[in-house]
Amino acid sequence: MNRVRRGLTPRTLRGRLSLTALTAAALLMAVLTVVFNAVMERHLGQQADDELLSRAAAVATTVDTRGPRVRVLESGHDELLDANVWIYAGGRLLEGPPAGSSAPQRPPSAAPGSSVPAPGSPLTAPGNPLTAAADRLAVQGLRTCSTVRGDRHRSVRLCSDIVTGGRTTATVVTALDLAPYRSSADSMLLGSLVLDAVMLACAYALTHLMVGRALRPVRDMTEQATRWSAVGSAQRFGTVRRPAELARLGASFDALLDRIRAVLHHEQQLTGELSHELRTPLARIVAELDWWRARPRSTAETRATHEVIAEAAHSMRAICDTLLDAARDTTQSPATAPGTAEVGPSLRRLTELQVTAGGVEIRVETQGAPLTAGVTASILERIVSPLLANALRHAERTVAIRARPASGAVRIDVEDDGPGVPKTFAADLFQPGRRADPDDGHDGAGLGLALARRLAHAAGGDVVHDADHTPGARFTVTLPTG
Repeated sequence: MNRVRRGLTPRTLRGRLSLTALTAAALLMAVLTVVFNAVMERHLGQQADDELLSRAAAVATTVDTRGPRVRVLESGHDELLDANVWIYAGGRLLEGPPAGSSAPQRPPSAAPGSSVPAPGSPLTAPGNPLTAAADRLAVQGLRTCSTVRGDRHRSVRLCSDIVTGGRTTATVVTALDLAPYRSSADSMLLGSLVLDAVMLACAYALTHLMVGRALRPVRDMTEQATRWSAVGSAQRFGTVRRPAELARLGASFDALLDRIRAVLHHEQQLTGELSHELRTPLARIVAELDWWRARPRSTAETRATHEVIAEAAHSMRAICDTLLDAARDTTQSPATAPGTAEVGPSLRRLTELQVTAGGVEIRVETQGAPLTAGVTASILERIVSPLLANALRHAERTVAIRARPASGAVRIDVEDDGPGVPKTFAADLFQPGRRADPDDGHDGAGLGLALARRLAHAAGGDVVHDADHTPGARFTVTLPTG
């Protein structure tokens, strides 16, 4: 049953709204049709009763109740009043409608165009249930009406009227065939049903058209959102005035597009950071292979090359794990940062992996007791590594790394004696993809400093540039203690 219901339910919002509007209109029209036909049937019944009582009152003018006995007076036009009329004195029938040979003495004839059957019709035949119904109304002695089933299953309405004003009382009963009234009621019912069908068809067509026009902006917005999300466009729906409902929908789309753009940006950033960090171990692998292939090597030299390559591969795996873990949770707090690391050994191991050029010396200094940072060794190396690579790129003779405790935190300064950071570039120093001088001959992508700060923030720390340090540049890493 549910499967059939789902099969009959339209799949589009336009079809469902049109079907809902059609159902509501059908229910409303059904109620109105029932009420209208009930009122019209009551009105037609009231018209029939008024006509019967008017005829009874006209016939009552020919009945004389002033004497000791009820008399029916003669009239020049009373044949128009005798059709389907019974006159009673108490419960005794004085005069009834004619019915063939057994008709009363005054044979009436139906007026032209009247709904009253002609004399001798089955409506007034002897033994007809109408006579019994008229007798019952006369015995009641009240002004009332009732409906009975006549011959050929036709409904006939009878009304009685009391004639008083003298020493005696008479009762006049008149009858009327309801077939014309029933025919009129059936015609009105059929007409109302046809009109309902036409109106429902028009209502469905108009609703389908209007709903389609009303939903067109939603369809357009959906198509635009699909196109914009595919390319990470900066266009948004909030720049155009729309109705309140569409404005809320546009705001939801804008928020969704912002999240999609942030995801795409994060994906691009992660790809760039992986490329940036993997470049150094890959360079070591390539350099060792080139050195090994330059001429035949001894077994010891080959084993040493293998160890260097294995160490670089291990470093690459650690880089991938570290960056992917940081990408999964960039809002990690210091309280939940996993692991700790000895600062001094981690810094020394990091300097051993760096490829220096031009005779630049790297010095590592630690102050106080052995320092422990509240991050893993791999994250610590990934934070300091871009700063050290940047210092080696610009240093002239010396790069110094100094670690010291500072009020519940660990501070690591990375200094070089190079030209320093231009003041015009200081505001964009940590922006991804930005470089002070793209034509300085280095192949950096401008992602190292941004990566270092992002990883430090994820661990509950920070990376800042000391603009007052001279000569050269100084970057300070602050991390929670382990």
